Amino acid sequence: MPVLNEERHLRAAVAAILGQEYQGPEEIVLALGPSEDATDAIAEALAAEDPRVHLVHNDQANISRGLNLAIAATHHPVIVRVDAHATLSDGYTKAAVSSLFASGAANVGGIMHARGDGVVQRAIAVGYNSRAGLGGGPYHGHDQAGPAESAYLGVFRRDPLLATGLFDEGIARGEDWELNLRLREAGHVVWFDPALRVSYWPRAAWGDLARQFHATGAWRGELVRRLGARNSLRYFAPPLLVALLVVALVVAGLQVFGALTGPLALVSSVVYLPLVAYLAVLAAAAARADERTGWRVRALVPAVLATMHVCWGIGFLRGVLSGGEGHVDTSRVSKRG
Repeated sequence: MPVLNEERHLRAAVAAILGQEYQGPEEIVLALGPSEDATDAIAEALAAEDPRVHLVHNDQANISRGLNLAIAATHHPVIVRVDAHATLSDGYTKAAVSSLFASGAANVGGIMHARGDGVVQRAIAVGYNSRAGLGGGPYHGHDQAGPAESAYLGVFRRDPLLATGLFDEGIARGEDWELNLRLREAGHVVWFDPALRVSYWPRAAWGDLARQFHATGAWRGELVRRLGARNSLRYFAPPLLVALLVVALVVAGLQVFGALTGPLALVSSVVYLPLVAYLAVLAAAAARADERTGWRVRALVPAVLATMHVCWGIGFLRGVLSGGEGHVDTSRVSKRG
């Protein structure tokens, strides 16, 4: 588990792991980044309370480095990746290990089910869980069990993971996708099992959501620079949306100031049609949200989805043009002081 500024969720995340019913030896390795809150003190208390909990120190706010340090400190043939802002469901470990060996896969993942407290975080969670939010990947619960492009978190067989070279520490976001690509290209299977479920706590503020998705988009742009056509076409939808918005704003400005008139103005108005369709998709996503979320949450869903898409798309374009280096997700960095 890579850990950075997770004082709110760390104890619950570790408790969910320790509470798993699993027939076999297990250990928990927390890779502690340079936190600015009480995370390290909580981690030290957890290690003192249970001998299965071990600590390693990561001198960088780098998820890949933290994961590699934690993996290097483990001893068993199965590696279960977990996050401090995620909670494993009951029976997750046992079911995941069973699925790993039954499928013959090198990595198995399940459903990321976002949850929230408060109206804004609950709306963000709806966006995460929506097919319209993150591109409809299987780990959002939209597909049957079977081979997958990537896996949420991941339960790995140790030998293929080590042979593939672990996580690329030069990639700040999208490191899991890139590792799963290397596993697949080495002839291994990445498997999706919808029986595996993890509760994920997303960002709880608009600014944090925007920063997260901008950084994620920038690093996807970097991965496109590195890997080209091996990236799925769905990753190009947000930057296309951003391009359409820019063109629509230019056309609107020209129309308002009289530079586009008559038949030319009418023809140029075609640019608005895909944006109208996009707004309809956002409205439909809000309408499909569980009624139990309440009308205030559902009313925010279109704005959540638009924030995800536009910030991701802008980040992607910047990443393609200038690379991912320097684009850091600061949305979970402590704001104390």
